[in-house]
Amino acid sequence: MTGQLEVIGLSKQFIIEQKPLPVLCNINLSVKSGEFVSIIGSSGCGKTTLLRIILGLDTDYEGQVLLNGEQIHGTGLERGVVFQEHRLLPWLTVEDNVAFGLRRLAAAERAPLIKRHLALVGLGGFEKAFPYQLSGGMAQRVAIARALVNRPELLLLDEPLGALDALTRIYMQEELEKIWRKEKISMLMITHDVEEAIYLGDKVVIMSSRPGLIKKIIPVELPRPRDRGSTDFARLKEALLEEFQLGVPKLDVEYTI
Repeated sequence: MTGQLEVIGLSKQFIIEQKPLPVLCNINLSVKSGEFVSIIGSSGCGKTTLLRIILGLDTDYEGQVLLNGEQIHGTGLERGVVFQEHRLLPWLTVEDNVAFGLRRLAAAERAPLIKRHLALVGLGGFEKAFPYQLSGGMAQRVAIARALVNRPELLLLDEPLGALDALTRIYMQEELEKIWRKEKISMLMITHDVEEAIYLGDKVVIMSSRPGLIKKIIPVELPRPRDRGSTDFARLKEALLEEFQLGVPKLDVEYTI
């Protein structure tokens, strides 16, 4: 099985004005092959730092980060990433943006891969369009296709839908789940949206900050596709909000007429 991630005893600190500033403390986390894991937490809790370490962009830490049992050293095509901003190159067409990471392949080999992945994200027919001609949701779908075209074993998602309007975001959540089910790829997503974390995740990892700790890991044992309006969904959402002390207090209110 591929795409299995193990983070063991991970701690990270920065040096600010010659003083250590702990950012992550003893993080232990696993993503099974084909699992979708959501991470939520307040700003500054180290979520993005954790993703940078898993990507191999930051190597100055304590602990182990293993992919398929092997220690991660630097970046690699077995790990893809999608950021909050699509980061498409504006002077390249959609197909050229998707092909950007395939330059090692001959044109004849690239073409079917590009076609397949643009079809996967519902953008067949937009190959020659430029980023400025796309909506925000369409541009982010191109970014997802670009991340998937190298067939990574693990896809890291750093607030990938955070910049979208509310309706587009819900639509893109549904599309992302379809892609995940079809590709059977392991995914690890950072989000500030509790409902999004529940809708997409097999489990939700709650982080607290300063330094970043894993406070709790909650399995999401709801059938897919998930019904946002169901009682079970609402209960789980309330339980997660209460972890951040954002639950709505149940007050006894008397009304007089």
